[in-house]
Amino acid sequence: MLSIFPSNAFLATANLWTVFQNCDIVGQVITGLLGIFSVFAWSVMIGKHHELKRLRELNLAFEQRLKEERKVLDLPESFRNRRAIPYADLFADAVEAYWRAAAIGQEKGEDSLRARLEHAENAIQRALARQTLRYESSMVFLATIVSGAPFLGLLGTVWGVMVAFAAVSFMQSASIATLAPGVSAALLTTIAGLVVAIPSVFGYNFLFANTKRMITEIENYASSLADRIELEMQK
Repeated sequence: MLSIFPSNAFLATANLWTVFQNCDIVGQVITGLLGIFSVFAWSVMIGKHHELKRLRELNLAFEQRLKEERKVLDLPESFRNRRAIPYADLFADAVEAYWRAAAIGQEKGEDSLRARLEHAENAIQRALARQTLRYESSMVFLATIVSGAPFLGLLGTVWGVMVAFAAVSFMQSASIATLAPGVSAALLTTIAGLVVAIPSVFGYNFLFANTKRMITEIENYASSLADRIELEMQK
């Protein structure tokens, strides 16, 4: 019984290849484009998943390391040289803005803790927006494939049906031989569109949920970092 499945799979693949060869140039182009989109979609989904997982691990490790320090404003420069870590990027911008505001204020004789805190909070918000864009990168491309692939498959379906009816009109016959090429091409593009769209929509929803969770986490981290800087200023 098990030996039947490989041969059936081979026959199905051979039949699909035969159908593809029998398609006209429009059907082949649409199917080819959908195949390319499928490769891109899988590469984006796999790459984005590993990227988000790695960034979250780095974030949690940096946050834990920061919790072990009694003061964050006087930490060595090595803590501010880890820009590849989103949490470290927020920390570096906040601390640099704080001391820059302090230096400018002292030069002008207008130094105040309130001004330092405002500059640090503004820097945190800018870094937060930058890292949010980083989290959401490639998601627009994946969403475009999710929404566009079924329509591209539908275009091939309509085109194949139109070709089939045109063949019937030209041959003055509605035989299987006349209808088969156009109908098979229509069904092939429909299958290709669904094969691209179905995994992409599941992958997009999974990645979207992870992205939203990480955005919430970094927003909470930004708020706690601002609070910690303010508490240290008051000591």
